[in-house]
Amino acid sequence: MALKNEVFENKIPEPSLRRLPWYLSCVKLLEHEGERFVSSTQMSKATGIDASQIAKDLSYVQISGRTRVGYEIKVLKEALESCLGFRRIHKAFLFGVGNLGGALLRDGGLAQFGMEIVAAFDVNPALVGCELSGIPIYHIDSFEKYFSCREVHIGILTVPIEVSQTITDRIARSGIRAIWNFTPVRIRAPRNVVVQNTSLYAHLAVMFNRMQSIQLSCDEDIRVGKQLSLGQ
Repeated sequence: MALKNEVFENKIPEPSLRRLPWYLSCVKLLEHEGERFVSSTQMSKATGIDASQIAKDLSYVQISGRTRVGYEIKVLKEALESCLGFRRIHKAFLFGVGNLGGALLRDGGLAQFGMEIVAAFDVNPALVGCELSGIPIYHIDSFEKYFSCREVHIGILTVPIEVSQTITDRIARSGIRAIWNFTPVRIRAPRNVVVQNTSLYAHLAVMFNRMQSIQLSCDEDIRVGKQLSLGQ
């Protein structure tokens, strides 16, 4: 197996990009179990994604497997980590140290995926001047001054919805290149600022809707079954 090229000429479609971390988790688990090779079929069984789709997605990573052997796990893991940007650390500021923001500060696992939160900002006097998991918390008014002396490109937004756009405007003007938005508000940012929306509430809505659909389908099956039973 060979990593064809570390410079990827083609932009990876977003659906494929969203699936790549699933494959990375799969190969990490297999590596932990002592495996050396993995096939698309094996990954399909582990992820529930069609093997042909997996092979197509991995083609964007510029990596190829051996016939009847599969992909070398160590090389595949390194290729996926490199492609996804996990092999180098991206520094970030967090805005809003509430329940969600605090949980992200405590999440030491982010570093495994290339993210290091180096400072947090809030307006709560009880938090300003403190540290959480070794990460200092400053008042939001000191953000611009602190930003000017740190090489940070990402802002994580976990502020209340009523100030989400105001904080977005402020950090966008500072030179932040990307915003990871955890608020349920669709924030507006300049075209040169990447915005990634991660709404927990939107995912809850999808989950609840699917639960309801499955329940309705089951209820209908039961109703039809009873009618057929009575008809006999």
